[in-house]
Amino acid sequence: MEEQERNLVEGTVSSIVFQNEENGYTILRLEAGAGEITVVGCMPGVAPGESVSVRGGWVRHPSYGEQFKAECVQRRMPRGEKEVFRYLASGVVKGIGQSTARRLVDEFGEDALRVLEEEPEKLTAVKGITLKRAQLMSAAYRQQMGMRLLLEFLSRHELPVELGSALYRQWGDVALDIIKANPYRLVSPEWGIDFARADALGEAMGIEVNDPLRLEAAVLFELSYNLNNGHTFLPRGKLLSASAQLAQAGINEVEQCLDALLARGEAVQEELAGETAVYLAQLYEAEACVAACIARMSEERIAPPEDLERRLRDIQRSLSITYAPQQMQAVELAACSRVMLLTGGPGTGKTTTLRGVLALFDSMGLDTALAAPTGRAAKRLGELCGAEAATIHRLLEMSYDPHSGQLVFSRNEDDPLRADAVIVDETSMVDVQLMAALLHALREDCRLILVGDPDQLPSVGAGCVFADLIRSQTVPTVRLTEIFRQAAQSAIVRNAHQINAGQLPDLRANDSDFFFLSRRDSVEAVDTIVDLCRRRLPERMGIPADQIQVLSPTRKWGSGTAVLNRALQQALNPAREDKGERRFGEQIFRKGDRVMQVRNNYDLLWREAESGKSGMGVFNGDIGIITAITPRGETVTVDFDGREVEYTPDLLGELEPAYAVTVHKAQGSEYRAVILAAVDGAPQLLTRGVLYTAVTRAKSLFIIVGDEEVVARMVANNRQTRRYSGLRARLADI
Repeated sequence: MEEQERNLVEGTVSSIVFQNEENGYTILRLEAGAGEITVVGCMPGVAPGESVSVRGGWVRHPSYGEQFKAECVQRRMPRGEKEVFRYLASGVVKGIGQSTARRLVDEFGEDALRVLEEEPEKLTAVKGITLKRAQLMSAAYRQQMGMRLLLEFLSRHELPVELGSALYRQWGDVALDIIKANPYRLVSPEWGIDFARADALGEAMGIEVNDPLRLEAAVLFELSYNLNNGHTFLPRGKLLSASAQLAQAGINEVEQCLDALLARGEAVQEELAGETAVYLAQLYEAEACVAACIARMSEERIAPPEDLERRLRDIQRSLSITYAPQQMQAVELAACSRVMLLTGGPGTGKTTTLRGVLALFDSMGLDTALAAPTGRAAKRLGELCGAEAATIHRLLEMSYDPHSGQLVFSRNEDDPLRADAVIVDETSMVDVQLMAALLHALREDCRLILVGDPDQLPSVGAGCVFADLIRSQTVPTVRLTEIFRQAAQSAIVRNAHQINAGQLPDLRANDSDFFFLSRRDSVEAVDTIVDLCRRRLPERMGIPADQIQVLSPTRKWGSGTAVLNRALQQALNPAREDKGERRFGEQIFRKGDRVMQVRNNYDLLWREAESGKSGMGVFNGDIGIITAITPRGETVTVDFDGREVEYTPDLLGELEPAYAVTVHKAQGSEYRAVILAAVDGAPQLLTRGVLYTAVTRAKSLFIIVGDEEVVARMVANNRQTRRYSGLRARLADI
């Protein structure tokens, strides 16, 4: 759709074409001026008969012509009997349909809404309405009005109106009063409002610059914001300095507010590893839980089966392998440990060892659960081990509490997992809060095997759990270092280890599974990558395009994922008359496109087409294929490995094209063929860890298209952004 200038339209809602009750996205027809127009946008609870003023812009839908895209909506209650009847007859008030609406308007005229709100007992004058029913209708109407006032307030202050549903779910009728009393309550990851936007609202509400509400919000925002940088805590001095700069206030005033937060338990302070560490309360609890649980499990030894040697011989015979000494050590350690770490680079036999551990547990009659942080990693783990695997979220039976708006896990201390052992792969991707949730859900006698590669990129969430556990040297650990002969024949494996050791691989060798194509210009590089995906790899090597994943260190720049995705979509899935399309901003989504969910959304409903099962939650990094777009573009259906999810247009911002993804987003996945664009990017992204992670995503073929000097800089740049994490120190102290 093509956007035009901003404008204002006013009129009366004549009908609702589509409305999503969960997020308020609405398509309606508006009687405005000379005729009707179509208005689209977030307008929760709007109903026929209402008068609205909508500020926004005209857009042109490829199939349905001009529509008005709402950005700011102001609503006026219906006036006159005709508007009041249309409003009540729309069903917007629970318990009132067309016939009841007609009787109410016949009895009270245009005063029906006031009576409904202020004098519900008078409704009993209408035939068929008892006092109890009148009270229920009045309560439903007042709830509708509470939501209406809240939405008008948000719209007036240019805050996202979709926030209204979540706020009302949390606080009900008093939501507006709570926000007016302290607009800085919106400053939290839960609501997604940054300090600057809440500060503008605070100023409009007359809150002074040095008001404790404002300064405390600045401190909490800094702590929350830095979770995105991987920090579980901030040093007190840095926190005070950053918060004072954010709020443009004095250090002393901010320090007093920090102390007040500490006194109330909203933040926690502790001397740790030479730092005065300040945590958000929930991060402190998560990190302390992980340290205490892992330390307790590390100290506990379990008597191995008396016939362990015989079992190991039988396992090797059944798997047709002979374990190397390190692999045998890992399987034996798993037999007598409550918790164990298994680590190693590519080709060192982690999967083979893991299969042995699983076979041993099976022979001991242990019920073992397999899990990984992402859906793709879980699917791969299950295929490699020949058993069912689940995401950690699914294993813990994650759900979304509609009343609190919070993510909750059904499996916890009160209702633990029934498994006797849990094996987690790709543990380097697990953040401290998810690890704490997993540990809370283990029975007292449950075993835990954590598998991963600490040299890959760290978790997106806070902490560096797996690396901290290894570096603490307090947890039973086996590091596999021997590269097996078959794996050593792979240039992918050899070069991955060379890169990890800081050595530049031989880019001119062009072995059977590792190639370098020199392209110093980003335009040339993009053209080459498109040709590889569209023609050369499918025709010459028999690798179809849907088994090729293009990676880039960066989203922007000339060879970033944004440019690559536009070029690859045009080449691999061009527009056709018989293909549905939906434009969102500058992005066109088309049937057949490969797309990725780019943030966790715990209340998206999915259904399995084959089994009919359903559940909630689609997660950051999940990749799927667009299988359908409705003719009017109201919904886009995406298939995530057999789970179908419908996206309304307002949710399309959570999807991105995935023909090319960043290396960070590819963590935990493995692809038959990987092409890495290595031409340009910010220095902090052109690192050894990014290159190593990219290479280890490839199963059969890895191709670098780019500049040899850029590759050399990546190998030499072993810069690792420091994360403030106290887990290693806590384990050492315990």
